[in-house]
Amino acid sequence: MPNPTITSSSYAGEFAGKYLGAALLSASTLDAGAVTILPNIKYKAAMKVGVMSNLVRSADCDFDSTTSGLTLTEKVLTPTELQVNLQICKKELHADWEAAQMGFSAFDQLPPLFSDYVISRVAAEVANATETSIWSGAAGEGSFDGYLTTCLNDSGVNDITAEAITSSNVIAQMGAVVDSAVTNAPAVLGKEDLTLYVSTNVAQAYIRALGGFASNIGAAGTDNKGTQWYNGGALSFEGINIFVAKGFGSNKMLLTPKSNLFFGTGLLDDRNEVKVIDMADIDGSQNVRVVMRYTAGVQIGIGNDIVLYS
Repeated sequence: MPNPTITSSSYAGEFAGKYLGAALLSASTLDAGAVTILPNIKYKAAMKVGVMSNLVRSADCDFDSTTSGLTLTEKVLTPTELQVNLQICKKELHADWEAAQMGFSAFDQLPPLFSDYVISRVAAEVANATETSIWSGAAGEGSFDGYLTTCLNDSGVNDITAEAITSSNVIAQMGAVVDSAVTNAPAVLGKEDLTLYVSTNVAQAYIRALGGFASNIGAAGTDNKGTQWYNGGALSFEGINIFVAKGFGSNKMLLTPKSNLFFGTGLLDDRNEVKVIDMADIDGSQNVRVVMRYTAGVQIGIGNDIVLYS
């Protein structure tokens, strides 16, 4: 039996890297450069983590390396292979797509730009799924271990048991995270890229608290503007930049330099694939199939340099 012929209106992945780049890097965390991105990982990336001990000693005339040491451990980032398989009936497109673009014949042809339209819609969903997996994902169907899962599995991470965050306690709980860093990871304080990653509800509670809802702020709030003080700009706490991690579950915070959080993908990997296939000439149906294949995953660097509130 001869191989089926794909019609000229079918998109078959010539610009797969561009579409997958948009799908993955449009996830808000990656789009903002809030973590360290490692692209083009073919299979896995090994990162060496070094800890030096007794580096400085009293001076004498000899060279003696026996008192100083370097312990190297390895963290491996292995992106997970993921895919999208979607089938759409062209009959269902009439409501969302202009009739003129579907042609005047009863036998609809896939519009020349419809492939771009479908891919952009699918890419947006991939970006949302990626954002959730980055922070809250657990290995399984359609996901990979995110930072929350990875940190919980690392004994070096400094853990704080979370409370339900409100505008009344959010400042105190953010302070508890910073206090843990003061005690357990003082070296990260003052780092230029030190970031407090917070859930959406934590950020909103903080904004409300600064609008006059915290016991130590005053009813008029920041700059005496009440709840009108915030206009969507950057947030900070005690000089530490705040990033709203939209993929985090409620009542979560993570404090660490962004250079200590890694996201890996194989955007230029040969396994990446984007296709939009009109099935009319293959099986006589009115279906359109969308196929995406890509890889994504995360890893942390030094667990001791992380405070996790969860």
